[in-house]
Amino acid sequence: MASLPLEVADIFRACGPDWRKARAGTLNLGQLKAMSAIERCRSAELGGHVLRCERCAQVQIAYNSCRNRHCPKCQTSAAHRWLDARQADLLPVDYYHVVFTLPAPISAIAYQNKAIVYGVLFKAAAETLLTIARDNRHLGARIGVTMVLHTWDSALTHHPHVHCIVPGGGLAMEGSRWQACKPGFFLPVRVLSRLFRRLFLTQLTSAYHSGALRFFGCHQELNEASAFAAWLKPTYQQDWVVYAKRPFAGPKAVLAYLSRYTHRVAIANSRLIAFDEHGVTFKWKDYRQQGRTRHKTMTLATDEFIRRFLLHVLPHGFHRIRHYGLLANGGRTENLTQARRLLGVEQQAQTDESADAIVSDQRSPFTCPTCGGPMIVIEVFTHHHLPRGPPRLAA
Repeated sequence: MASLPLEVADIFRACGPDWRKARAGTLNLGQLKAMSAIERCRSAELGGHVLRCERCAQVQIAYNSCRNRHCPKCQTSAAHRWLDARQADLLPVDYYHVVFTLPAPISAIAYQNKAIVYGVLFKAAAETLLTIARDNRHLGARIGVTMVLHTWDSALTHHPHVHCIVPGGGLAMEGSRWQACKPGFFLPVRVLSRLFRRLFLTQLTSAYHSGALRFFGCHQELNEASAFAAWLKPTYQQDWVVYAKRPFAGPKAVLAYLSRYTHRVAIANSRLIAFDEHGVTFKWKDYRQQGRTRHKTMTLATDEFIRRFLLHVLPHGFHRIRHYGLLANGGRTENLTQARRLLGVEQQAQTDESADAIVSDQRSPFTCPTCGGPMIVIEVFTHHHLPRGPPRLAA
């Protein structure tokens, strides 16, 4: 009988209690909640429901999900729901992918000031795109932006950056026409990089002088204003990475891309290879190399693997997906209606190829794994009152 695939939850269940005990007082509440949720996810501890297939009468027990946004098992259904809502926002134009990355020195202090620094990253990146796009020397239009925060690289180290999905054009400043960008070109990367650097450092300095930033450990000396200014000065001279990819192959490709990025966590269970006395072995991608050689495996001591995973737990209530410009929540519907009118297209109809089909071809947890028939709930239970008989399958 084939063994079950390795999951982050298996590692946390095996080593999490001792790991937390050894670091008592050093973990924040968010990290503790994330570990607890992942350990209990889709287990009897969270209760569940009994399903029966209407076609073949097979009974299946499905345990409840934790729904923690850092859990590798709970993000597919969340992505489904989010993408269903986003389908209506797509326009029949080219879409571009722009990435804003913080330099290493800034990343180092971001971990101690997540909510502030990540918030500044969002604000500075959005303001950069909106400002350059409004400039008549470039696009001369009001654009919309969807932004997604990632805080990791493939090796799980701390690497904050935002992925921006942007329609290739916008509403002309007078509002009477759709202003498209040049084919295959959105905005100049060098111009974006320099403005992003200036805006970010200005806003970060403002946050520092307002007393919003705190520094500990090896960065404790930065609590002194003169030391902070001296530390920040070299970042004004270095190049900041802004990367623009070629346009997507149509709006459907945008949805496929978003399905992979919007609800991604630090590491997917599918990347895990082994968990043994040597530690945790997983697949990673070395972006410094090209071709097949960039795909590698890495083994970390279990303590280090858990530490790196928890680096990426976000502050409570922090939104990692945000919309700006034409796509901002306040005026999205009106702006998209006007854009479609100027583009000469009707309101986008729902297609047979739903976001669910794009995100994943996995079976619904309410579809019979044997015959594909619909499953209905015949009993709901808690961990205090488990159903009789052994579970056949945990969804």
